[in-house]
Amino acid sequence: MNEQIQPSTVRVFIALAPPDEAKEELERRLRPSYEAYPRMRWNRIEDWHITLAFLGELPVATVPLLQPPLAELAARRRPLRLALRGGGHFDERVLWSGIGGDLDGLHELTAEVRRVVKECGVPFEDRPLRPHLTLARSRRDDPSSVVKAARELAAFSGGGWHAERLHLCASNIGRGPGPIHYRDIEAWGFGGGH
Repeated sequence: MNEQIQPSTVRVFIALAPPDEAKEELERRLRPSYEAYPRMRWNRIEDWHITLAFLGELPVATVPLLQPPLAELAARRRPLRLALRGGGHFDERVLWSGIGGDLDGLHELTAEVRRVVKECGVPFEDRPLRPHLTLARSRRDDPSSVVKAARELAAFSGGGWHAERLHLCASNIGRGPGPIHYRDIEAWGFGGGH
């Protein structure tokens, strides 16, 4: 029997994802920056997300424990009305777009998600939520590009949208060269209507 060797751990996070229209609106705004700062490591638009809880490297066997309680949480929650707003940077290294809209609801959802994770016995670094969408990272020798791109994005104000689904995601970070890619392990629609 020739079995493929599967990794024993997976890097996991829980997130919301803007709909395509919101991402495309921001992407249009970023086009001049893509051209002006080609050396920055730009995230793929399909990977843009708002992280609610970063769980880090987990044993593969732990992931199924999270799925039923996260599904229940999503079924109880209403979609959140959010928007992409402005831009900034973390430490001249990471370019981001900010989040506007129902931030109280976003913080409540984040607290519920993190409570579920803790109740499942999964340890993680419970850092304060700073709602954002990571867009790009600078190269070590080029911090000024992120600062300039953030300044150009500061006045951006995207249209509102509803976050309709809660995503349990995995990333391939540390699994080889090339860009980081993300994939849904599972996603659940929020149960309440608009």
